[in-house]
Amino acid sequence: MQILAGTYKGRKIRSSSTNAIRPCSSRVKKSLFDTLAARLDFDNITVLDLFAGFGSLGFEALSRGAASVCFVDQHVDALKAIKATALQLGVEERVKIVNADVSAFLSRPSKPFDLVFCDPPYSWPDYGQLIEKIAGGALLADEGILLIEHRAHLEFKHSPYYSFQKDYGMTRVTFFQTRTE
Repeated sequence: MQILAGTYKGRKIRSSSTNAIRPCSSRVKKSLFDTLAARLDFDNITVLDLFAGFGSLGFEALSRGAASVCFVDQHVDALKAIKATALQLGVEERVKIVNADVSAFLSRPSKPFDLVFCDPPYSWPDYGQLIEKIAGGALLADEGILLIEHRAHLEFKHSPYYSFQKDYGMTRVTFFQTRTE
């Protein structure tokens, strides 16, 4: 895994040999960031990377100009890899690493984020609640964007925050956005 564009283009993202983590493929990541670049200016945005894994999406956002990224995961190997990558890139002051269950993290008060990546296990039991806690709560800034990666057979077009979706074989990424009235 490596960073595809920006300040840290070509730099490696640390990982481990654990099978418990499913990183975003390079093809999907490139497409996601191309799509985001057409809708969002990365300069000085705040990013939340939920179920962060090795932090591939969050570090890509940092490389493209994000001010800060908060990584949330509960796998020790993932958290160690994120910390190692942050140190290697020299961005530790722009990174917050939270060792927590995502459901517990979402129950805590937090400042709003401009961009939220959410890549839960495909067996996640309640995507609707996840969407509502992030987009419907105070976690997503006005005009903020939430991306959720999930199995392609799931549909969220009924959500009031739904924007659009992109399919990549068996994977679908659905984009949600808060809207100012």
